[in-house]
Amino acid sequence: MSFPVLGVPDMTESTPSAGLPSRLLADPEMVAACKVRDFAVIFGLAKARGGFHPSRIARVCELTPSRVGEVIAGSRTITNMAVIERIADGLRIPGHMVGLAPRAWERQSAPSRDTTRPMNYQVTSTGDSVLPNRELDDILAIAAGAKATPTVLRSLQASIEDYWRRDDEHGGEALRPAVMGQLRYVMGILRDTADPNYQRSLHGIAAELARLTGWTYFDARQYSTARTYFTDALRLAREIDDRPFVANVLSCLSLQATYEDKARDAITLARAAQDSARFDAGTPRLMAMLSMREAFGHASAQDQESTRRAIADAHRYFERIDPADDGPAWVQYFDRTKLTVDTGIALGQLGDASAAEPLIEEAMRSEAPANLRGRAFHYFWLARTQLQRREMELACATAGRALDLAVEVASPRVLAHLQEFRLLLVPYRTARPAAELSVRIRDMSV
Repeated sequence: MSFPVLGVPDMTESTPSAGLPSRLLADPEMVAACKVRDFAVIFGLAKARGGFHPSRIARVCELTPSRVGEVIAGSRTITNMAVIERIADGLRIPGHMVGLAPRAWERQSAPSRDTTRPMNYQVTSTGDSVLPNRELDDILAIAAGAKATPTVLRSLQASIEDYWRRDDEHGGEALRPAVMGQLRYVMGILRDTADPNYQRSLHGIAAELARLTGWTYFDARQYSTARTYFTDALRLAREIDDRPFVANVLSCLSLQATYEDKARDAITLARAAQDSARFDAGTPRLMAMLSMREAFGHASAQDQESTRRAIADAHRYFERIDPADDGPAWVQYFDRTKLTVDTGIALGQLGDASAAEPLIEEAMRSEAPANLRGRAFHYFWLARTQLQRREMELACATAGRALDLAVEVASPRVLAHLQEFRLLLVPYRTARPAAELSVRIRDMSV
């Protein structure tokens, strides 16, 4: 049974205009250029053989004509993922050709299919010729002897739990190819599985792999692509009426909305997540986590009263946790340490540094040292509260620890927070600790 989630913002994307002709996209020279992201060649071919003059390339890709000219001349390169996404969408270059996830317009323009069947994910070409994706998936499935068995299901779940751990420790950038490959593999097994019990388990595994893929794109600050995968995770979870997992995905979208400075969307999504969880008698741990996501949304909106009310809800739910009925595995990360640090972060966002600082410090004394990305975030928030308390030298030392960890963690979100801290240091730019840290952050982000 499927069900709607009321009040959730529309996450569909507009369809861009017609792009490069298919014959040009299939040309070996274009395929090779896309594979290495050589945009000088891509733009040159688009101009010479695709009818896209530089001004048109600039318009559809949301670039300046001068920048397009510099790229064609070879005096400037393009490495920013947001810009690469705009180029892929503007010229309609399929995502897999330039190392991206399938673009929204690829799915919109795909031939109609039986909507009861699972999604067919793109497969990256490894050569000059490109097999149709479904054909290649089928060949790989046959070669692997893909079949649902209890052992296969246990192995897939174990690998997901390993992905959780590795993402927490080092970020998701390096995990993404493995997660996406396993998602394709699971979808292939699901297509050929008739047993309803196996189908339900496979849907749940595929939903978590799609959510994990979305999370890795979110951590890379590629928000549009993240939404695409989060939406796929929602569809898969709805097909088996897994309302707690729907709540989990909505909570991810809520957190992303706070990063995009969309406080109202963040609050709406968090509340929709709570409604979904309550429908299935959500466990106290899950409800505590979702209440804290709502608190983040209110704190982003600088709503003192609502933030503190949501924090109180989170603590009240947490105290009701029954170890014998502790909720699904994917919410177990939300322990007392996480509750404490998130409370400190929410209060810090409100500007209540005197209450936030001791909470973040307390949590950091007990959190796992191996969780490098989490510790980098928490050092940033601790430094931010220290700066609010005008403890500039201490704040710079703390942010320096976050910067040290950022070297070991593949997380653009961490770097974005450090850039934010660099802006907060502007009033102290003449002080030596602030000036030196500002230079380190600048050099790290280049």
